[in-house]
Amino acid sequence: QVQLVESGGGLVQPGGSLRLSCAASGFTFSDFIMTWLRLPPGKGLEWVSDINSSGDSQYYADSVNGRFTISRDNAKNTLYLQMNNLKPEDTAVYYCAKQGTRGQGTQVTVSS
Repeated sequence: QVQLVESGGGLVQPGGSLRLSCAASGFTFSDFIMTWLRLPPGKGLEWVSDINSSGDSQYYADSVNGRFTISRDNAKNTLYLQMNNLKPEDTAVYYCAKQGTRGQGTQVTVSS
């Protein structure tokens, strides 16, 4: 079955950077659009970014555009999210997702 395992979260100061990874298994990774979502504390689930199956098209929420970069390595079945210039409002549990299925998430906390 589909398995998505996120990693790379942590505590970072405002202005800092983190790189999230998502290891995928149980399906043909290179066939699917992949998505990053996030769940801020006390708020609803938010869409962050999409990447097409080949990795040559990326889409971003306005709130992260210019600061986050989504990428994928289809040979390694891995999705990435490079997050730069992090802000306190980026604090959330981050999930990778494939057609509505998401992993367990990784916590990102941005605080001084």
